[in-house]
Amino acid sequence: MTLDGILPFARLLLEKAVSPGCFAVDATAGNGHDTLFLANLIGESGHVFAFDVQEQALKKTGERLKQENVANRVTLFQSGHEKAKNLIPAEHHGQLTAAVFNLGYLPKSDKTIVTKPETTIQAVRDLFDMLRPGGLIVLVIYHGHEEGALERDAVVSFAESLDQQLAHVMRYEFINQANNPPFIIAIEKR
Repeated sequence: MTLDGILPFARLLLEKAVSPGCFAVDATAGNGHDTLFLANLIGESGHVFAFDVQEQALKKTGERLKQENVANRVTLFQSGHEKAKNLIPAEHHGQLTAAVFNLGYLPKSDKTIVTKPETTIQAVRDLFDMLRPGGLIVLVIYHGHEEGALERDAVVSFAESLDQQLAHVMRYEFINQANNPPFIIAIEKR
């Protein structure tokens, strides 16, 4: 396939933004795949802050990081991403290079625990403020469930309203696939 799939494209964007020594955020740690990806990108001199409300998710993420010997590069918060501004140390505000979100629910878990439009938008606002110029927020939007559709609409509306003098906003999606395929909203701080 010549076109990148949604998750490979999200990672391509993150690879362009994050390098050794950077500070990054996994706003929805889930099973730890993105947390591990970011931990490898930031190297030994950077740091990742990862958030999830579910203990199960953080346990799985922590195990994955330990197996790969990168747990010391990551701080795990059992908290909603909307609290990032208060939990990420102030000395890193304005220093973040990237944040990634996978919106929806944790695969193979309780599907009633989902990300919410209000808290996601609050987190995006706060993390955007904490990005350095050129920093990037990547949102992978899974909207094939009722709450996901509501969150999709709210997040897209929010992203479309961002001042073009402050941010570049892009939407990447496949428009001929069935069953509400996920898509990406990427927000780059100018």
